Amino acid sequence: MPVGVGPHPEPWPEDLRLDPELLAGGDRRNVADRYRYWTMEAIVDDLDGHRHPFHVAIENWEHDLNIGTVVRTANAFLASGVHIVGRRRWNRRGAMVTDRYQHVHHHPTVEDLVAWAATEDLPLVGIDNLPGSVPLESTGLPERCVLVFGQEGPGLSDAVRDAASVVCSIAQYGSTRSINAGVASGIAMHAWIRDHAGLPPEDGS
Repeated sequence: MPVGVGPHPEPWPEDLRLDPELLAGGDRRNVADRYRYWTMEAIVDDLDGHRHPFHVAIENWEHDLNIGTVVRTANAFLASGVHIVGRRRWNRRGAMVTDRYQHVHHHPTVEDLVAWAATEDLPLVGIDNLPGSVPLESTGLPERCVLVFGQEGPGLSDAVRDAASVVCSIAQYGSTRSINAGVASGIAMHAWIRDHAGLPPEDGS
């Protein structure tokens, strides 16, 4: 079954947010129904009007394949921005083009991220199962913050651990020692949502 909607019946609505090509040819994008036929620029502008005041950052020293998932999840939970720390290039396949609707920033080093966060008065909250970390399940996340995730494998770098105001762990009950950064990011972002956000508007509103 085709995704999305076909051509819009004529006469077309008079709305500057709508894309004539999508009205004529149909909108098969993976967007919420309320954004059908909108231009990408109009969607981003609307999202910018009510983004949540948290950011996410992920370290990228070895082309981490989880970054696309982190970006897609940040879009789903409407993070203010995503910050790639380390290598500029990352595999966008997992983002499923959601990076077009999300503000993605690059910081060559952890020190650059820390300096930027300081100018914005945003504490860094590390997410990793490290000695001395506190349980995410019983820790309130700041409303304004940067949730930071480490490279797959080694986890948070020492530089992030030193700069973070707190490091939160995610409770696990099985045999594995860790979960990947893509999954961890979704858990942490949803924890923020449960603390600070109400229910989203119904589609079509």
